[in-house]
Amino acid sequence: MKRILLFISLSVSINLLAGSVLAEEISKEQIKGLDEQVQEIKKDVLGISSELSLLEEKLLYPSNTQISVFVSFQDESGFRLDAMDIKLDGQEVTHHVYTAKELEALRNGGVQRIYTGNIRTGEHQIEVSFLGKALIGVYKKNASYKITKDVKPKIVEIKVAGQGFGDAIEFKER
Repeated sequence: MKRILLFISLSVSINLLAGSVLAEEISKEQIKGLDEQVQEIKKDVLGISSELSLLEEKLLYPSNTQISVFVSFQDESGFRLDAMDIKLDGQEVTHHVYTAKELEALRNGGVQRIYTGNIRTGEHQIEVSFLGKALIGVYKKNASYKITKDVKPKIVEIKVAGQGFGDAIEFKER
């Protein structure tokens, strides 16, 4: 009789143990499935965020009033660009302090979009000033340029050059 009770209790214990192992496998599979669903949701959210950013830009900056200002850099004399201010029609629209990584990108031929905004059609004055360090010390330069905005988007490139390049700020419209 003791053997039968021992056998029954042993079989119940084995069944309980097997049941808990099965439950662990199911929960691992469920967790893996949940992880995959979370990754899919993250991917969808990133896609939606990208689409929303594009829509926001189209709404905030319609093409018939849009102006974008880009900065490029030309220097081989060791000039370091520290900061830039841009005014449009006498109002400051942006102030930017450059990091080492941004300067590196500009030195390697990169172009930075420094400002995007809205303006009416017609003539406008853009004023640029930059501050940097050259071999002789602190170097500061100011320049202004008159642009004419029509119905199409306006793109203005500001090419900054260090000391010794004649005109240190050059404007190009596109």
